[in-house]
Amino acid sequence: MSLKHAVLAALLEGEASGYDLAKLFDVSVANFWAATPQQLYRELDRLSEAGLITARVVQQERRPNKRMFTLTEPGLADLVAYTAHPPKPTAVRDELLVQVQACDAGDTAAVRAHVRERMEAARGKLARYERLRERMLDGRDEDTYLREADRVGPFLTLLRGMAFEEENVRWGERALAVLAERESRRTAGRTA
Repeated sequence: MSLKHAVLAALLEGEASGYDLAKLFDVSVANFWAATPQQLYRELDRLSEAGLITARVVQQERRPNKRMFTLTEPGLADLVAYTAHPPKPTAVRDELLVQVQACDAGDTAAVRAHVRERMEAARGKLARYERLRERMLDGRDEDTYLREADRVGPFLTLLRGMAFEEENVRWGERALAVLAERESRRTAGRTA
């Protein structure tokens, strides 16, 4: 997937400034696509030049003017065509997993600390995702929301992000338990 399509999909929510999109990426899109604000602004310029989005300038007092972006018909057509193509398989590149792979020869205590840090980060994301979920549901139960909402894609991607982070926590707990057990046996073997 390219940042192009992530931006086009985000603009399905309606007109937004680059700042609004950066916040949206940080809060809801980050669970499946990461981009820095600089990458986002460069992509907005490219999409505007390609005619896939339009930009209008909003004059502001006491603050710099801002550009508001909207999806165009060609942009929507590009997004529709994109959804018809089969996605590439997910490729995981995770530095922590390389460290875990090497932990038997490395600094196991440091690896355990890294796993704990990952778990805490996952718990933080889960808390943010839960707040977003509650805002989206706005007092409705999930079934009602899914029946009544204009768009369900953002909710479904949120559920996937939540499941991913929940699994990160479960895996971290299991990994820490295994590493602690191995350390305990090693320590017991040295004192015997």
